Amino acid sequence: MTEFISSQTLRLDQELAAKLQVSRNQVVSLIKNGSVSVNGKIVTKAGFALNLGDKISLIKPQITPIQSEFKAEFDVEILYEDSDILVINKPIGVTVHPAPSVKEATLVEWLKQKGYTLSSLGGTERAGIVHRLDKGTSGVMVVAKNNQAHTALSQQLSSKDMGRIYLALCDLPLKENCVIDRPISRHPQNRLKNAVVSSGKPAKSAFANIISSQNRRVNLISAKLFTGRTHQIRVHLASINRHILGDDLYGFKSNSDKIRRIFLHAYILRLIHPKSNQIMEFKAPLPSEFYELISKEFNKEIVDENISVLCDIFGGIAQWMRYD
Repeated sequence: MTEFISSQTLRLDQELAAKLQVSRNQVVSLIKNGSVSVNGKIVTKAGFALNLGDKISLIKPQITPIQSEFKAEFDVEILYEDSDILVINKPIGVTVHPAPSVKEATLVEWLKQKGYTLSSLGGTERAGIVHRLDKGTSGVMVVAKNNQAHTALSQQLSSKDMGRIYLALCDLPLKENCVIDRPISRHPQNRLKNAVVSSGKPAKSAFANIISSQNRRVNLISAKLFTGRTHQIRVHLASINRHILGDDLYGFKSNSDKIRRIFLHAYILRLIHPKSNQIMEFKAPLPSEFYELISKEFNKEIVDENISVLCDIFGGIAQWMRYD
């Protein structure tokens, strides 16, 4: 039997994953199988709320510590770092955290291999991860270095005090700047996709045109999320027959083999520092691939100026939409 004392007020599965250095899935299985007791009573609910000083006992735990077999060969740009948070520019093609289906090094493994101290609230597999980006999406992310920072940042996500502004290249311009408020859930026929479904979870996004090429084939738009559903930007755009360049999953069609990424980028992250309470803003520079596609129509200075204006507008929108 393995025993230890709870050192924080966490969910039972979070505390066990951190203490045992195993995946959350393994911990949930242990709990549901009746192998875990708290203060002498068997607990079978993974979300059981622990109190400081609770005695946790494991009966014959069958667990396997996580050991990555993959070495991170990629590099990640660091935008900001202090003792509490790390702000990065995630490259395209990098998955944020391990999963059974992921057969390559992830961002979490890169962080560990670089020796960063990370929060443990998400367990070993999601160490430090407060929010995520899809594998095919690049851009700004914040990583928590300790549990106090992680808790504070997670609360900001819930209260919408933290937010990101995205940039995307689309196949058609928007008819008008708009807010889409449509629920999202798993696609009924394709489990790789999400879709607008009446019984889904609430989802709200705001979209605005930034600049369009003369032939209207390359259109830079900005997006602001007010909820955090998987593939939310891509799903909401598809619902109005707009598609991000390179996003074949959600309906982009092209005979060109030159588009080798999904042109979606998390450009700005705004948050409140978990210790100083200072409002901070970070920008992940627009990738060179974006400029390459639109440079035939516009010069970089005009594009950057239009981006700046739209992002300022979205900052104002974010304030009044928080209370909508």
